[in-house]
Amino acid sequence: MNYPIIAKELLELLGGKDNLQALAHCATRLRLALKDESIINEDAISNLEGVKGQFKVAGQYQIIFGSGIVNQVYAEMAKLTGMSEMSTNDVASAGAQKQNIVQRAVKGLSDIFVPIIPAIVAGGLLMGIFNLLTAKGLFIDGQSLIDANPGLADLASMINTFANAPFVYLPVLLAFSASKKFGGNPFLGAALGMLMVHPDLLNGWGFGGASVAGTIPTWDIFGFEIQKVGYQGSVLPVLVSAFILAKVENGLRKVIPSVLDNLLTPMLAIFITGFLTFTLVGPITRDIGFLLGDGLNWLYDSAGFIGGALFGFIYAPFVITGMHHSFIAIETQLLADIAITGGTFIFPIAAMSNIAQGAAALAVGFTTKDVKLKGIAMPSGVTALLGITEPAMFGVNLKLRYPFIAAIVGAASASAFITLFNVKAQALGAAGLPGVISIVPDKLGYYIAGMAISFAIAFALTLVLGARERIKSTNTATA
Repeated sequence: MNYPIIAKELLELLGGKDNLQALAHCATRLRLALKDESIINEDAISNLEGVKGQFKVAGQYQIIFGSGIVNQVYAEMAKLTGMSEMSTNDVASAGAQKQNIVQRAVKGLSDIFVPIIPAIVAGGLLMGIFNLLTAKGLFIDGQSLIDANPGLADLASMINTFANAPFVYLPVLLAFSASKKFGGNPFLGAALGMLMVHPDLLNGWGFGGASVAGTIPTWDIFGFEIQKVGYQGSVLPVLVSAFILAKVENGLRKVIPSVLDNLLTPMLAIFITGFLTFTLVGPITRDIGFLLGDGLNWLYDSAGFIGGALFGFIYAPFVITGMHHSFIAIETQLLADIAITGGTFIFPIAAMSNIAQGAAALAVGFTTKDVKLKGIAMPSGVTALLGITEPAMFGVNLKLRYPFIAAIVGAASASAFITLFNVKAQALGAAGLPGVISIVPDKLGYYIAGMAISFAIAFALTLVLGARERIKSTNTATA
């Protein structure tokens, strides 16, 4: 490939150097922020050598080249534009200026949760391994692997401890990430998170039982009682408290003399925010969080397979807008309260959607005679089955439209099926074939059956709609 020529042609098709605000790349995509997206020539760009797809999201224009190739194209583009020092954050910041308030809110949640996903996924998958070891009847009739091999008991206990740690200390991770996002000192945020899970407090998961028994410990300060309750596994109280901490910290820095700033600002910021957290913010947002979780589970349980089908149908369109990132906060709370919720229903439905997108792309790959399209559809279809749908969705299915329609129908059908059998995940992971380790063990068979339904319907419907499109094109050409 002649990368300098490709970069030069691409720049011209984008409207020239003057139309670029920011330029960066990730593992597979060139990420751009453009001043005017209406002047770019998308059809010509899609025909450029090496281009596997393109899409617009969150104020960014992204072009899929694939691993290795994107680095070469970016290097040549950087030479032509002089934008070699920019990062993906610079592109995101430039693109955010074009977003509405809902998009900015979703992006804000994404910026907070995405950095801590590795910790949550690690804990979740370890939790999945623990449940594989302790689930009765999964591998041996009437017994768990621990029952059959008592020597594994301590190993399982150790794995369980490792798995629980990210959820027990979730407020520390969240407060660090949120404080950084809100413009505060992330280490002060971490200190606030530690305060919210301090061992001197009543464990947050014991709050319900202590409330019923009337044994909630309190601080008595000048006749004012404040509950000594921790926030293990909480999401909303931490986010709100971290926001307040950042604002208090920055406000104090404006009024405290610089010579006393390092002494007074951290102390006062933690004390003021901590006091507000335990007196107002925590109790109120904790109750809101309970209501939100109960409401979602009520909707899931009461709407039944119809609700599951609807969610499965709209999940892929949510991915297009980027709003699926907001589900991370909800899933984290559902998993933190797993003893009550039984897990998250969002993850299995997301997996059904991803499988359907992969199946649709593979169907296109098997039937198309276009060598370039086949080269994109086949690998991106496999990737989607493993949980990464962007190349398949944006490079193939949306581009042709009919595979995308087939995929959302397949996702809706499979989601209705798994909802009928109340399939939930007890951990986060790759939403697709590898997701089997994240599913509640006694629902694993239904999850696998759901993936088969999703794949079969999306694949078959893509073949049918594709044949219809080819007949229509032939008739049009003949006329």
